Amino acid sequence: MTVRADDDTLSQSPPPDPLKCLTCGNGDTLEITAIDALDAGSPFAGSPFMVAVTFTCSECGVPCTRDADVSEVARILNRPGNTPEVLVFGSHYIHCGRPMAAVGTELRSVHGSYSYRQVPEALSVYLSTRVLRCVCGFQMEIPDAPTLR
Repeated sequence: MTVRADDDTLSQSPPPDPLKCLTCGNGDTLEITAIDALDAGSPFAGSPFMVAVTFTCSECGVPCTRDADVSEVARILNRPGNTPEVLVFGSHYIHCGRPMAAVGTELRSVHGSYSYRQVPEALSVYLSTRVLRCVCGFQMEIPDAPTLR
C-alpha cells in the first residue's frame, strides 16, 4: 500500500499493478528504456503518480509502452543489475546514471545503391543529428529535432 500526500491530506491507494511483459507475462526480465509524461488522452492524464514507460522484455524480446505508477517504475530501475545502457527520460538521455551532454551537431548523408538500372541523377537525403557524450566517454548520435519558429 502506498501513502501519498495530496493537498495537505494523506490518502492510501492500493498497490500499483506490477509491470509485466504483455506477451509472456514475465515481470522479472524487463529493461526500461524510456520514461515520459502521459499523453493527454491517457485515462491517468494529470496524475502526478503515473508516467508512460517503455520497456523491453529480455525473455521474449518484445518492446511495450504503457502507463505505469512511478513507484513500480522505480522498483524495476532499483533492482540490482538492471541498469539500462541508455535511458531516455523525457528529452534527456542518461548513461552511467548521469545525463549526457550535447557536444555538437553533424549532418549525415543517407544513400543507397540502385542496381536495377542506371539512375540519371543521384538523390541524396541528409539527416541532422545531435552528438551526445557521457562523462565516461560513451558517445552517440541522435536525430536532431527541428526547431519551430
